[in-house]
Amino acid sequence: MPSILKRPQNTRMETSNPNPNPTPAQPRNPLHGLTLEAIVTALAAHYGWEELARLIPVRCFTHEPSVPSSLKFLRKTPWAREKVEGLYLFMQRDAKRKTKP
Repeated sequence: MPSILKRPQNTRMETSNPNPNPTPAQPRNPLHGLTLEAIVTALAAHYGWEELARLIPVRCFTHEPSVPSSLKFLRKTPWAREKVEGLYLFMQRDAKRKTKP
């Protein structure tokens, strides 16, 4: 066997961590684990595109709205994404308030 292929005797194989930078748990973050697509889809189902455009007047909701075009715009526009995430959180709180006796 050529010496290039031999492993030196005094070294051991290191086991690497499969996820060296694990994402810390975010138990208090209601958006943790949700995709932007899930958020936009839930908002469109709850409010409808017309009402969504009235609440957040951005072109992706007012002119030929669709989930793919909205995702493309929101991923490039942080301020609009924050408004969408805020409206989603409001929708969740409002639904929770309505179900409490």
